[in-house]
Amino acid sequence: MPEPQQPEGAIAGTGMGGAMDLAVSEATTLEGSRPDGSGPSGKPRSLWSDAWRDLRRNPVFIISGLVILFLVVISLWPSLIASGNPLKCDLSKAQEGSQPGHPFGFDGQGCDVYTRTVYGARTSVTVGVCATLGVALLGSALGGLAGFFGGFWDSLLSRLTDIFFAIPVVLGGLVLLSVVTSSTVWPVIGFMVLLGWPQISRIARGSVITAKQNDYVQAARALGASNSRLLLRHITPNAVAPVIVVATIALGTYISLEATLSYLGVGLKPPTVSWGIDISAASAYIRNAPHMLLWPAGALAITVLAFIMLGDAVRDALDPKLR
Repeated sequence: MPEPQQPEGAIAGTGMGGAMDLAVSEATTLEGSRPDGSGPSGKPRSLWSDAWRDLRRNPVFIISGLVILFLVVISLWPSLIASGNPLKCDLSKAQEGSQPGHPFGFDGQGCDVYTRTVYGARTSVTVGVCATLGVALLGSALGGLAGFFGGFWDSLLSRLTDIFFAIPVVLGGLVLLSVVTSSTVWPVIGFMVLLGWPQISRIARGSVITAKQNDYVQAARALGASNSRLLLRHITPNAVAPVIVVATIALGTYISLEATLSYLGVGLKPPTVSWGIDISAASAYIRNAPHMLLWPAGALAITVLAFIMLGDAVRDALDPKLR
């Protein structure tokens, strides 16, 4: 006689001569899983796939990602939500509050605060992204090469970073940018890259020194792999995670630094539209027209907080010790 079918479950041995009932889904999971941590397809999960899986389940990453996506969209196409001209002003409406079509009111020159707040996102995001990319590329290259080769170049980089760390950022900006007459964002970005790369270089140096001591790197070196192959194929993919985390958090810091320098009068200059410039202009009217300060300062705070939250989420996902 044929044996009875068991469509609702499966039988799994307990290892002690007995058996236990499993649901079909549980039996499939046990059958598809592998002791080495790979999935049903047999492919091992990498650090990046695990990190992406954790990020998708992290509400902090989702919220900050949506805020940053919105900022990027209005930076590229500000006319989608602001149809006015940020440089068009009417002195007869100076310091007036909210009106139909002008929800944030007007500033001291009669310019629409809402339009200037929206267009100010473009400047802040541009400065933050470009400064972060420049700092990450320069710092990673110098720190990675110093950590890989060591010796004289490592000592030289260490002493050089000590010199740059001794320079106060705000004071350095007051000194270096006070002689710049350009109203573009590039002098400010160049200043941030000049004083920001030492932090990334030390992170990259330590990460490369740790990675080059692993067994797979020693094995590749024993098999005759060149220095360029070791750096590009074996060390960099396994040493770049800390750099990404620090750079993501630093992006918000660079945005706030740009606003600080513009507030002090040495950063961006009119007619450039910037949150820092608007905050500086509104500080004199904070008692009579607080709305002039509230909206650009609030937009700046939300932007910086979003990038810091994103950096924290990326750190939690890429750090195996926090799993």
